[in-house]
Amino acid sequence: MQILTFPEAATPTDLRVQVREIQKQAWPSESGSDAPVDAPSHDPALRPLSMLLVDEGTVLAALDILSKEIVHAGRRFSAGGLSTVVTSKEARGRGYGRQLVTAAWERMITQSLDLGLFTCDRPLQAFYESAGWRVLPGAVLIGGTPQAPFPSDEPGFDKVTMADFFSPAGQQAQASFRHSRIELHPGEIDKLW
Repeated sequence: MQILTFPEAATPTDLRVQVREIQKQAWPSESGSDAPVDAPSHDPALRPLSMLLVDEGTVLAALDILSKEIVHAGRRFSAGGLSTVVTSKEARGRGYGRQLVTAAWERMITQSLDLGLFTCDRPLQAFYESAGWRVLPGAVLIGGTPQAPFPSDEPGFDKVTMADFFSPAGQQAQASFRHSRIELHPGEIDKLW
């Protein structure tokens, strides 16, 4: 078993096909809306990095790390977040997703990011905490664009913001992120990451 990492656009086609199949298991889409396998899932401006847990050519779990600079409390930070975290139905319950999420947390540290933050459904909070992430109390991520904001506290959402602060600058600013609205604005494709 190994973890393979590629820029999203450079992920080998056979692996990308498997990832799309696992994603369809988790998030079935309307018929006819399937994008070509070589179409990007994320905005290239977010520098998507795909991480795959593979066993003898079979993808067991996958996720993407998206990153961009954000401005918060008047300061600029290099931020990253998890997106499209998924484990195949056949491989669930064996710790593969946790292994991959932990590896992504470690990868984000080596990418010299100031912080990592993302939202997840409230029932998944304990899962992400077991992989190194912490709840960012009272924080709301503002996705979408400045002209069409998409906040994580939209009515009907039950999201929690997870985070960690990697660099000295990120650690010093940690308190300013608590109980705040964080302007992520990843765009129209990745409304929230």
